[in-house]
Amino acid sequence: MSSDLPDYYFRVRENGAFVFRVDTENRQRRIEMDQIAVVNMKNGEVKPHGQRDLTDEDISAIHAWMEERAVVLAERAIDDIHRTIDHLNLTAHWAQTRATDEQLELVTDSLLLTMHDLRTILVRKKADRLMAKD
Repeated sequence: MSSDLPDYYFRVRENGAFVFRVDTENRQRRIEMDQIAVVNMKNGEVKPHGQRDLTDEDISAIHAWMEERAVVLAERAIDDIHRTIDHLNLTAHWAQTRATDEQLELVTDSLLLTMHDLRTILVRKKADRLMAKD
């Protein structure tokens, strides 16, 4: 089992990850994880943990993970938008077919303001893209 483990483990957090070096080559044959760095995806910063000096191999593995993570996060963002479209469609169907007056009263103003805000942004961005093509 331990030979199948990666050399590094990335514990994902809100804006990045804690980076651990995985060690299975010890006398007890236990899995040991030694924190070596902290990654901030927003600004691309990699901070060594404590007084550590990161090796070229460490830095290479961290940068490879950051590139892969950026792709995953971008894919998730688009997937979330597609899910939002589905939810809006389901919400429209609910409002038309099953919602009570009381339920509609609870959500109508918030939904209308949210949709107005979204529409305003989408129209402005679409106009910007059209103007940039000219």
